[in-house]
Amino acid sequence: MSQTPQTLVAAFQHSVDIKKSRFLAQATPVETSQQALAYVQRVSDPSATHNCWAYRIGQDYRFNDDGEPGGTAGRPILQAIEGQGIDRAVVVVTRWYGGIKLGAGGLARAYGGTAAECLRLAERVPIVVMARLGVHCGFADLTLMKARLKEIGTEFEQENFDATGVTLQLRLPQDQIAEAKARIVDISRGRSEAYSLE
Repeated sequence: MSQTPQTLVAAFQHSVDIKKSRFLAQATPVETSQQALAYVQRVSDPSATHNCWAYRIGQDYRFNDDGEPGGTAGRPILQAIEGQGIDRAVVVVTRWYGGIKLGAGGLARAYGGTAAECLRLAERVPIVVMARLGVHCGFADLTLMKARLKEIGTEFEQENFDATGVTLQLRLPQDQIAEAKARIVDISRGRSEAYSLE
């Protein structure tokens, strides 16, 4: 695994023919196991011989051989995901049987290899660890505060107005917390301070 885990930018697919069988790998980024399983269901072809799959989302992972001999499909797909340093992704490899048996080793190479090549060719992006902060600021500081925090990748999840100003819920890259806190103190001239929402 590379230092910074990566995920896919968008859905991607790659197909290959191996001894008259066609293998199609389809991969997409996901945030939850529910999203992963919904994708498996959506892209699986009921007319195909097998729809084998695996996903990894942090420490959560699952794989399925869909009727292929145990350990010859789902696990090699999962190993391809891990070997490529990918996280928060699901890969479905669909096989249309062409009449020539591949054997256990051949199946593992076909499923794992098709998945790995799909992931290798797909566009990737580093996974940015996000954090959440809260801050209360006066009305006069709000416009400048939002503009300056947006510059460092901050998303504004919620704004709650009260008589003295506004409470903001912020989502931003973990490595920008110190910078965000400094900007908040600077803009409000020390009247506002961010606090963690985790």
